[in-house]
Amino acid sequence: MRRVIRAVAAATLLAAGTIAAFVAAGPANADTQICDQYGSTTIGGRYVVMNNRWGTSAQQCINVTGTGFAITSQQGVGSTSGAPVSYPAIFVGCHYTNCSPGTNLPMQVSQISSATSSISYNYVSGATYDAAYDIWLDPSPRRDGNNAMEIMIWFNRQGSIQPIGSVVGNTTIGGRTWQVWQGSNGSNNVISYVAPSPIASWSFSVLDFINDVKNRGAITSSWYLTSIQAGFEPWIGGAGLAVTNFSAAVNGGGSTQPPPTTTPPPGGTTACRVTYAADSWGNGFVANVTVANTGSSALNGWTLGFTLPSGQSITGSWNATLSGSSGALTARNVSHNGSIPAGGSTSFGFQGSYSGSFATPSSFTLNGSACTRA
Repeated sequence: MRRVIRAVAAATLLAAGTIAAFVAAGPANADTQICDQYGSTTIGGRYVVMNNRWGTSAQQCINVTGTGFAITSQQGVGSTSGAPVSYPAIFVGCHYTNCSPGTNLPMQVSQISSATSSISYNYVSGATYDAAYDIWLDPSPRRDGNNAMEIMIWFNRQGSIQPIGSVVGNTTIGGRTWQVWQGSNGSNNVISYVAPSPIASWSFSVLDFINDVKNRGAITSSWYLTSIQAGFEPWIGGAGLAVTNFSAAVNGGGSTQPPPTTTPPPGGTTACRVTYAADSWGNGFVANVTVANTGSSALNGWTLGFTLPSGQSITGSWNATLSGSSGALTARNVSHNGSIPAGGSTSFGFQGSYSGSFATPSSFTLNGSACTRA
């Protein structure tokens, strides 16, 4: 629920931010204030700190230090039966094309020898929020858009809020007991591990949580870890909440191991061709999209990125899972068409509405690489 709205908001509300802010152009040295809706900066030469005020037009500001950040103002109010208003966080890896400096993510789960992290939080009273540690995974080495699996670790929650889905049991990870929730927000699956009492700081194995999700059958070893994030999801209030320290390291046996040749490497050179056939009438249209693998290796899992022209909106689709309905979109394979052999192709389609003159998307990317147009 949170990340889908966040992705749509990033595409549709970016121009709505009116709050004046200073956002560092380079790594943060002295404390840096960010009030811009999606403002971010880097710290320590390897982490990104983002304001990510995706669910409200009200003011939110964070103060970024050399080791984390603190919320200095949060004026938004969210329904406790719905989504939070933001996710200010620090992360390593890639979040909607914003990648941390020198990251070795995405990395295939089968290639990870260790993934460790340390986190310290500062909590406040009188606010409604959760302290959310997020681990994102996807069948493809995504550097953009919404991932297919979100692992959430709730270090603390205050107020009448709960994770997505329902309780499926309890488990012990890292010597701690967790209540496990499982569900979907409509565009990605979510497994949440809720601490029975607040945890202020902890050093632990991220890989232990990934392996537990794998043992539940929600992912496989061929999936990719794309980012590790730690922050807060405020519903009401939140000034004073802080991540005072954060570190994370993912190792692939001493060096980043290349993925199998059947899957393109992150930022690699997938060879592809897209045929976009559309019919329009009145204010409606239908499009059929054919994705051809023109490379020499098979594709196991694919994600097609494109941007709908202004005024167009998707109302239904088939043979693919689409993120969002307008603006910048991604189409991800479904279970029966995830593999495209060398020289082969697959198709999906959607219908929608439009205003003004009808146009077609100008470009496409497959697993992060540009495709030619047929």
